[in-house]
Amino acid sequence: MSARAEVSPDRLLHRRRSGFALALLAFAQLIISIDYNIVYVALPHIGSSLGFSAHTLQWVISAYAVAFGGFLLLGGRACDLLGRRRMFVTGLVLYAVSSLAGGVANDATTLILARAVQGLGGAFLFPATLALVNTSFGNGPARYRALSVWAAAGASGMVIGSLLGGVLTQAFGWHAVFLVNVVLAGAAALLAFPLIAPDRVTEGNRSFDIPGALSVTGGATLLVLTLVEGPVAGWNSGGVLASAIGGIVLLAVFLLVESRSRDALMPLRMFGNRNLATGVVVASLFMATFGTLLYFITVYFQDVHGYSALRTGMAYLPPMVGGFAGSMLGGRLATRFGVRPTLIVSLAVGAVAVVLLGISLSPDASYLAVAPSFVLLSIPQGVVYTTVFAASATDVAPTEQGVAGAMVSTGQQIGYAMGLAALVAVANIGVGDASAGSALELAVNDGLRHAVFVCAAGILLTLLVAINFTTPKPQADDSSWSGNGEELLSPAVSTGNATNSAQNL
Repeated sequence: MSARAEVSPDRLLHRRRSGFALALLAFAQLIISIDYNIVYVALPHIGSSLGFSAHTLQWVISAYAVAFGGFLLLGGRACDLLGRRRMFVTGLVLYAVSSLAGGVANDATTLILARAVQGLGGAFLFPATLALVNTSFGNGPARYRALSVWAAAGASGMVIGSLLGGVLTQAFGWHAVFLVNVVLAGAAALLAFPLIAPDRVTEGNRSFDIPGALSVTGGATLLVLTLVEGPVAGWNSGGVLASAIGGIVLLAVFLLVESRSRDALMPLRMFGNRNLATGVVVASLFMATFGTLLYFITVYFQDVHGYSALRTGMAYLPPMVGGFAGSMLGGRLATRFGVRPTLIVSLAVGAVAVVLLGISLSPDASYLAVAPSFVLLSIPQGVVYTTVFAASATDVAPTEQGVAGAMVSTGQQIGYAMGLAALVAVANIGVGDASAGSALELAVNDGLRHAVFVCAAGILLTLLVAINFTTPKPQADDSSWSGNGEELLSPAVSTGNATNSAQNL
């Protein structure tokens, strides 16, 4: 009789429930990803309804980005010290409450505050979901497969957010793009209790690094604020310069505090982990290149071709399928060929696809002319997103997985802000000198092509950095970081080995 036929009914039930638990973590990642994009297409309606000015409207986006990026390290360390399930639920509750406040807001200030609290929720939720995956599935095939599911949800959410935002705004008004999160986040928070194991008691001699938390949160928030406001207000404006100087000073204080702290918020020795340090840089460059393409393609569809919000969302459906497939494929490729070769080849394919996309962009190009390269680039994008988190988590202890994930994600946020600011400047060269009509349309298109080509060069730079990843040492047991591999499941559903269940997802 085969080994598969001898699996006990209890083990089969455990595998099914383990799958449900992993699906919940992926669903939480989907919520985070959707929230990044769902409000974009609703911005004109929000602006006219609540009386935003052209300058203040961008804060509907920026308030979320600043809070998310500024509090990530704090959220990651809170996961390690206070408990991953506890921070998972806390993040979801913050999402639900702030989304309700945003959905019923009748003035600009309330909505901006609601978006900031949403970002705060994301700063706790993201490292919690990533840490739960990394600590529940041992380094190797089991973790790669679990991260593929988690990353596929994130890749899908980027496009689902645009599509869902267009549908909800057109059918029910802009309030619906916030209220839908009340249901999604609320349901996920309730499901966490039966599906995820309670947090274990932490070591009694560990304390929370309050000076480090205050300095890094303030410094990171001001730095992200500088990068977000710089392109809008001007890099020489007083407010931007003040936030930049303040951010640099606070981050310098943070490094000083961490070098002397007995229980640091982010131990500086973690940068000695070659894979983690490389992962932070690769994640930053990934978001500065691949991550910004969505913005420029949206501008191309809407400003050059005049697509409506709904039609733009529909245009993203084929690449959404490509990104989902790439994320799911990433785990299999990493298992068969290794993480570093998978990353290098995927980045090379991605660079070629982005060049082809730039060549295809023109004012008279049909969607069918642009779509093939658009879909092609989404596949390696999904593969890279999965494998960079797998590579970064190598050799990181379970008690530091929360802050390690937050370090990588902070690199993402800073990379996205810096990349978008630089590429928008490239795209706007020559646009201001063009007159209205076809000349302006052609200037916008040319600027977008230049930005896309620079993006391709950035992907090649990312490839060179990714070579620095090391090959993980082979492990006989995939659950090496997770004890018996049952950390993901609550006692009610933990009857077998979670690592084996991940291998059968």
